[in-house]
Amino acid sequence: MDIREASILVVDDDEGVLRAVSRILARGGRRVVEAPGPRAALELARGAPFDLAVVDVRMPEMNGFELMRTLKREHPDLDVIIMTGNVEESDENLLRAIDEGAYYFIQKPFDRRVMLALVDRCLELRRLREEREGFLDRVARELDEARQFQLGMLPAPEYRGRGLSLAARYMASNELAGDIYDYAETEAGGVAILIADVAGHGTSAAMVTAVVKAGFRAAYVDDFEPRWVAERIKEGIREFDPGRFVTLCCVRLGPEGDLLEYVNAGHPEAYIRGGDGAIRTLGSTGPILSSALHGFPCVQSADRLAPGESLLLYTDGVTEARSPAGSGMFGTEPILDIFRRADLPPGPRLDAVLEALRHFAGAEGYEDDVTMLTLDRDPVEEAGRLASIGSAAL
Repeated sequence: MDIREASILVVDDDEGVLRAVSRILARGGRRVVEAPGPRAALELARGAPFDLAVVDVRMPEMNGFELMRTLKREHPDLDVIIMTGNVEESDENLLRAIDEGAYYFIQKPFDRRVMLALVDRCLELRRLREEREGFLDRVARELDEARQFQLGMLPAPEYRGRGLSLAARYMASNELAGDIYDYAETEAGGVAILIADVAGHGTSAAMVTAVVKAGFRAAYVDDFEPRWVAERIKEGIREFDPGRFVTLCCVRLGPEGDLLEYVNAGHPEAYIRGGDGAIRTLGSTGPILSSALHGFPCVQSADRLAPGESLLLYTDGVTEARSPAGSGMFGTEPILDIFRRADLPPGPRLDAVLEALRHFAGAEGYEDDVTMLTLDRDPVEEAGRLASIGSAAL
């Protein structure tokens, strides 16, 4: 808004004051419209928007405060300056004007320079407010676009193939998250999965998640071997500030599930539920990935995922979620209690954890990003049944 072209409504039942105020304010390209009373003012305001209204207190039909409330009810962003000629109640009128939402209050008779300075200041603040709102709207749109881009980097939350069932759940605590997950089929006939947590939130963290995603996908030339996935990601963040570090867990499962290779770089330990319900852990194999720790190798370890077993990966936003009642952190036990339930398929299993987390942390959202991923290997009989179906189809 150009304050030289502002639109001003002047309301006063005194024709002399009305003319005087209009002459003072009608300079440059300003549009000044006179209203001899409240009824006329309301009709004019309904016909065209105004940036500012200068309103007398004592008028027939309704006083200036009542008119201001009515105008602002219909036009919430309208600024109002109250005028009064009541010397005895000037302090009371000043306080009332400000309490009821007026920009300011001016006493009649007023100095021309005071009126101009007051109106110019009001219009300048309005211009700055509109610029700020426009900037915030633009930022909100750009953040939404960036969030949609970030969500677009994630694969489908469900996968079924190669004798495996996978499910993932992703809940960002902010417009842009620092968590990411990904998975891919390997050339050898297995599956590789990744879960990572970039320190921090917002745009800079989201940018690093894109580097993490790119590092994982670039490792296709190594058939997604976990240590090379970690090395590629570590190289990708080499020029970042040491405070922008990454924790991750990358797992590659062979075609028969007999070999499960993994790297855990400072990430929460993963869990495997055996066919008998027993839980074993895949602990850390090395430090976080950071430019400050670039010389540390990414050590790869091995385990196995037998038929009927399940793997669980998650970020610390799950275990470190806090209760508003002050009862501490969510921890791992509620997760494992649900993970032990063999009757729950992968997706409902994660949904049950999220429901327990919502109940624990309340409905106000999460302080940190929440990401979980679980992978089940089909039991022998299920794998055999699917193979028979495939043979029959051929």
